Amino acid sequence: MDDLFQEYTAFPLLRTADAVPRMRLDMSETEQAYVVKAEVPGVQKEDIKVAIDGNQVSISTEVKKEERQENGNMVCSERYYGQQHRSFSLPHEVDESKAEARCQDGILELTLPKKPGGTSRVLQIN
Repeated sequence: MDDLFQEYTAFPLLRTADAVPRMRLDMSETEQAYVVKAEVPGVQKEDIKVAIDGNQVSISTEVKKEERQENGNMVCSERYYGQQHRSFSLPHEVDESKAEARCQDGILELTLPKKPGGTSRVLQIN
């Protein structure tokens, strides 16, 4: 709903300057692993933290404000600076010892292998 009114100037109170943008991600699954691609524009790889606990995955990032080099007043600033956090649960536990993460061109890619022996079960409805 926020996107609908974001550019509409008749409703300036609906837009909040300090709103944290939601980290967007895509997730795919193979028989062996989950692959997660998260948008992290402007984030240095040193400022990304990924935590895995069983089937819980958490991604934390921080975009640090650039120090201004030139003199003058800021006319417009729309870029977000600060911390973001996103957590999600997967159907299977992750083998954290084999998990991989890489970041390139503002995209964080996680390869999260499924833990061997992890099974899911579909319940029969009575």
